[in-house]
Amino acid sequence: MQKSILITGCSSGIGLDAAQTLKARGWRVFAACRKQDDCDRLAAMGFDAPRINYCDTDSIRDGLASVLAATGGRLDALFNNGAHGLNAAVEDLPVEGLRAIFEANFFGWHDLTRQVIPVMRAQGSGRIVQCSSTLGLSYLGWRGAYTATKHALEGFSDVMRIELAPANIQVVLIEPGPITTLFRKNGIPYFERYIDWQSSPRRADYEAKLIPRMYRENGPDRFELPASAVTAALLKALESPRPRPRYYVTIPTWIAGTLRRALPSRAMDYVISRL
Repeated sequence: MQKSILITGCSSGIGLDAAQTLKARGWRVFAACRKQDDCDRLAAMGFDAPRINYCDTDSIRDGLASVLAATGGRLDALFNNGAHGLNAAVEDLPVEGLRAIFEANFFGWHDLTRQVIPVMRAQGSGRIVQCSSTLGLSYLGWRGAYTATKHALEGFSDVMRIELAPANIQVVLIEPGPITTLFRKNGIPYFERYIDWQSSPRRADYEAKLIPRMYRENGPDRFELPASAVTAALLKALESPRPRPRYYVTIPTWIAGTLRRALPSRAMDYVISRL
């Protein structure tokens, strides 16, 4: 029987690479996108492409319903992917901006996952794979909002892993680190909408550090890998008989995972503040 997977955030980057690779390996891939134009583009490429926007509860319900109608009510795997950043000093984050990023990066994931679990429970098996981040394990200045969403996802997924194990539903976290995607560019509209950096007591820091990094194309970061590196970890999470709880992808993620276990908080602060 052909296995089926729903992947979110497939307009580009990690989601698109995963969808293309799994389709080539024989999976029936439902490549969901936030915007209908992107869904239409993927449909023209031969994908089932439901519209699922984590900030739109109706699209989550209707998108999943269309997937289950196409499969006869079965779904072997869910890959939650697709998130955005909101870079700023924590003191400059308005509550509405923080609510918006949690809606897109966490609450919408919970909504979709919660609707998928009964399907997997009824069929007696399933895999839920969560695309987390190095910042789910560690932290960086100016990344407070994104770090908060990924720390929430990590704890949430750890609890799901033990709760769903008796139902034979495996929950796996992938920790990418620096990957070649449009993530930085896609975060700019949220920064411009929510952050009044000109009025910040740290305006000089924004001008010297954050804004140049956000708006200038300086090429790949050190240790940056292509999206296919995440797909390789996803394949292990999906196809291993007993997948690991976490798959680290890049060198910075391995370093972050090691340091958080080895260093006291003050030492960790010292290292991170110099990055």
